[in-house]
Parts: sequence; structure tokens; C-alpha cells
Amino acid sequence: MPGNKAVAYQGPGNVELVDAGYPEFQLKEGPGVPPENVGRQLRHGAIVRPVATNICGSDQHMVRGRTTAPPGLILGHEITGEVAEIGPDVEVVKVGDLVSVPFNIACGRCRNCKVGDTHICERVNPLQAGAAYGYVDMGGWPGGQAEYVLVPYADWNLLVFPDREQALEKILDLAMLADIFPTGYHGCVTAGVTSGSTVYIAGAGPVGLAAAVSARFLGAAVVIVGDLNEQRLAQARGFGCETANVAEGDPKDLVEGILGVPEVDCAVDAVGFEARGHGSDAGAERPASVLNALMETTRAGGRLGIPGLYVTGDPGAGDEAAKQGSLSIRIGLGWAKAHAFFTGQCPVMRYHRRLMTAILNDRVRIADAVNATVLPLDEARRGYEEFDKGAARKYVLDPHGMIPA
Repeated sequence: MPGNKAVAYQGPGNVELVDAGYPEFQLKEGPGVPPENVGRQLRHGAIVRPVATNICGSDQHMVRGRTTAPPGLILGHEITGEVAEIGPDVEVVKVGDLVSVPFNIACGRCRNCKVGDTHICERVNPLQAGAAYGYVDMGGWPGGQAEYVLVPYADWNLLVFPDREQALEKILDLAMLADIFPTGYHGCVTAGVTSGSTVYIAGAGPVGLAAAVSARFLGAAVVIVGDLNEQRLAQARGFGCETANVAEGDPKDLVEGILGVPEVDCAVDAVGFEARGHGSDAGAERPASVLNALMETTRAGGRLGIPGLYVTGDPGAGDEAAKQGSLSIRIGLGWAKAHAFFTGQCPVMRYHRRLMTAILNDRVRIADAVNATVLPLDEARRGYEEFDKGAARKYVLDPHGMIPA
């Protein structure tokens, strides 16, 4: 039986490559696994050999020590791979299939799954609705920044690519289907982006760039991306977006300089709880700053898509309220402008098949837009360090050397 090298969180600022052991069709005791999930039998599961497994900004929150993630947690929820083994109850997925693994773990049987809300499955996480691979409080399922990963409910969760050779040719684009492309798309859909829309996207990290690609794909007339990082803003300009360096002023003023009016039709928060201030306050941590700025910048009756991560426990926050996820949000402003807010994880399965079809038919080049950069698994630490310093890249780990040059 092969070993299983994997990337483990070992404490703030520290990730290491460890031997996690080859997966079995059973969830075992380990870091972050709730007692109720220990020993869970997974005859419906598949063992996937990752071809591409990405570093996400959400992983970075944990690695910075900004969550209650336990040391030893195997990281990685953005997984694309090859089915290596199937459980005895798997009927559709086959060994050798090349697949995308949605970062949401879902059973396909509960009330929420049956209406398409796979991001809040009721059966895979005893702690709360919703689960994910390699993430704090998400059921204790080991992550996929590894040589092998266990995927439960394989027939339900796995998206099989129809043509293996075609998929390998476009593997960097398809690797974005596990999370950031559907997440950015979900942010835009929930914000109401459509043909002719003007859109402001806060954040030019990979999710923000994916949202910008999605807004253009959905027919927006003007897409404005705001950030403090000039390299990331240049990446957004590279595929046709307007940009606003919020170190230079408040977003509403920068938007007015571009559009001639200070408000947009729709807005997307792709930053989350580690938000920074704007203008003279730029660089200081202000966890509610993006949400408040979006309310100021979005017209009355507009909608805010909020795929950026917010947490209930942030031990690194600057004040006691923020440590519990309580932020100074100007809800009165949002109420007065009749804004609609859409929060939570993206239900990846709602979108990933149609986005796959767009990729396979050359309608979108998401990997170029987010500057996908491949590293071997044993260079994961480097990827985390460079990403933490603001690199305008989406790091993709290649555990088996299968990504074509």
C-alpha cells in the first residue's frame, strides 16, 4: 500500500509535509474530527489521487493563526484528481475517471442537498450544517493537499470530466472548478450581475479575480476591482477590468472617478474578515471595512454577494468582539438602501458542470486570469509564504507530476 505525503498545519506560520497514511473507507480519529464522526463507515466513498490541489486564501487564514484550527490538520479543499479506488457501494464513478471534487462535502440525501444547498448539508458535520476537506470546524475530513484523499458519497460529489485527454490539456483551468471559479461566479450571481451591470468587486486575490472573470462572462458592462496590492490590480487590468487602488481613497470616490457616479448596480466582497482600511486608514486591519464600503458604493435596491470568509472564532483579531465574529457593520445603512445580502459558502455543485462546459468549449480562461502557478507538493511551504506576502498568483500543487508543462 502506498504512503501518503500531505501538507499539515502545525501552528501559526508553519506548514510541514508529513506522512498522513493511505486513506481507508472509514473516518478515523484525528485533528479536528468530532467524536461523532470517528469510525464513520464510507462504503460510498472513493480514494482520489490528486492531479492538482490548490492553495486557497481560506487555507491562508488558518496558517496565519486566524482560526481555531488544530495543529496536525491536513490542509486542502481544492482538489482535482484521478479516482484510484472505489468503495463497494459506488455505482457510477469508475477507477481511472478524472474528476473535480467540490470543496463542499455533501451527502445528497438530506433536505438541504435535495434542494441544491450542498454547502449546508445536514449529515456530514455533527458540529453544524456544512463540511469541507481540510478545514477548521468542517467535520474533520482530511484535506487534499496530499498524494491521496478520501471523498465520501463519491457518486454524488464527484464531477467526472467527459474526455480524459481534453481535460488534461485544460487541467489548470479545470482545477479552479473545485472552489474559486464557482465561488466567484456565485458571488456575482447572488449580487445580481447581468448584461449591462456595473459591478464593484472588493479584493483582487484569486477569488476576486475569479469573480471579475465571472462578471464579464455574465455580461457586465463595467467591472471595477478594488485592492491595496498593485500587482494583483495589474492582473485584473490584464483581462479588461477597471481597477481602484483603495490605498488612494474611499471606494465610492474611486468608483465615481471611473463611472462618473459614486454607486454601482452590484457588489461582491471577496476579502472577508481580514479586511484592511481604505485611504488614510489603508493597511490597518478593519474587519468590517469592506462590508461598510460596499453598502456605501452600491445603489439603493442593489445586492451584495459575500463569498469572502467570515468566522465565528478569530483568536488573532484586534478586539474582543471581532474574536467572536462580531463586527461593527452599518446595518442601518444597508437597511435604509434596501440592500440584499447573500452570505455563506458557495454551493459548488449548483454551478460547476456549466462552468466546466464553458472551459472545455474555450469560453473562458480562468487559469490565466488568476495566474495559476504550479509547484510540486514538497514546495507547499514556499507557496504559502509567497501567497502570504501578496503574490499575484494562484498556487497549484502537483503531487504526482501529472500537470503538463
